[in-house]
Amino acid sequence: MEPPRPQHPPPVAPGTDGRPGAAGARKLANVYRLGVKELWSLWRDPVMLVLIVFSFTFLVYSTASSMPETLNNAPIAIVDEDQSPLSQRIVAAFYPPSFKPPAMITQAEVDPGLDAGIYTFVLVIPPGLQRDVLAGRAAEIQLNTDATRMTQAFTGSGYVQQVVLGEVQTFVQRVRGSAVPAVDLELRARFNPALEKSWFGALSEIINQITMVSIILAGAALIREREHGTIEHLLVMPVTPSEIMLAKIWSQGLVVLLAAALSLNLIVRGALGVPVQGSIGLFFAGATLHLFATTSLGIFMATVVRNMPQFGMLVVLVLLPLEMLSGGSTPRESMPELVQMVMLAAPTTHFVRLGQAILFRGAGLDVVWPQFAALALIGGALFAFSLARFRRMLSAQG
Repeated sequence: MEPPRPQHPPPVAPGTDGRPGAAGARKLANVYRLGVKELWSLWRDPVMLVLIVFSFTFLVYSTASSMPETLNNAPIAIVDEDQSPLSQRIVAAFYPPSFKPPAMITQAEVDPGLDAGIYTFVLVIPPGLQRDVLAGRAAEIQLNTDATRMTQAFTGSGYVQQVVLGEVQTFVQRVRGSAVPAVDLELRARFNPALEKSWFGALSEIINQITMVSIILAGAALIREREHGTIEHLLVMPVTPSEIMLAKIWSQGLVVLLAAALSLNLIVRGALGVPVQGSIGLFFAGATLHLFATTSLGIFMATVVRNMPQFGMLVVLVLLPLEMLSGGSTPRESMPELVQMVMLAAPTTHFVRLGQAILFRGAGLDVVWPQFAALALIGGALFAFSLARFRRMLSAQG
């Protein structure tokens, strides 16, 4: 009878110590330590720190408080040649904050004031205006506009016309005792009753800054390592390309999330007084998925270029369509159908819809789950694509 053969232990993979899950724990430890290294590198980069602070404070506040469509302290002058109760009503209808208190000038001061840029609008009320209006005769009021101030001129001209026509109609109804119309339109605005454009601008700018800063930080982190030569150090360490990428994604994403959270609470809700309708936690859950996609995109862009100036030019080319065609500035329904279909592949399209639904309308997960699913799918695809490109770059350098 043969003696029993000695039992040898199964082979142990290097670095696992034979313990179940040790390899996974080692990978997580590598990702964590590499991420901490990225945070220290960012802390030593004053330019990037200034960019983060500037983007989530001054840019958010200034964009929200100076929306292009908003009239704010527009300078206006009025030539009142009628000196009637109706003309006085028209003069009193222009007041802050949309307009500065009207300057009462003469006809001879109109052209010099416009040429010097003192006034954006000059309203000329002709003599006999009230008499002609009450007699039912055609009456004309002249509006002079400084068109070099394009945004204010375009928006303000229509607003001035509405104010003047509204005052004339109200005056005629009171004098003639006109009956109230049988049908009256009752206007009610949901989610923004006062139609404050700063509400829309502040929250939209938060969404835009999350996209921009995450792409720049992730790409700059990789380019910084290539320029400093630390990428060669990583090549000789027992870490994989996926661990390096994941470390950059979680560290840069964490910085953007913290900055966005502070901006939303201190700048948007605090300084600007903008109410948030929905769950902030749900919004940042969607932002996390969005950051997974945009940081992967930033890393891919960094593997395409050779230095930081080239990366900066590429960022401009990528960010402009991402922000302008995603529905944040212009409704997607007003864009060509081809553009709408192409932009479905962009993470910003789904993040803008998700953010607007949650922050503006108070939507829950039952409403925005399609955007969550789309962000997860796009993020996974961008991560796989960027990882393949990152591996090729490392192989070329090795």
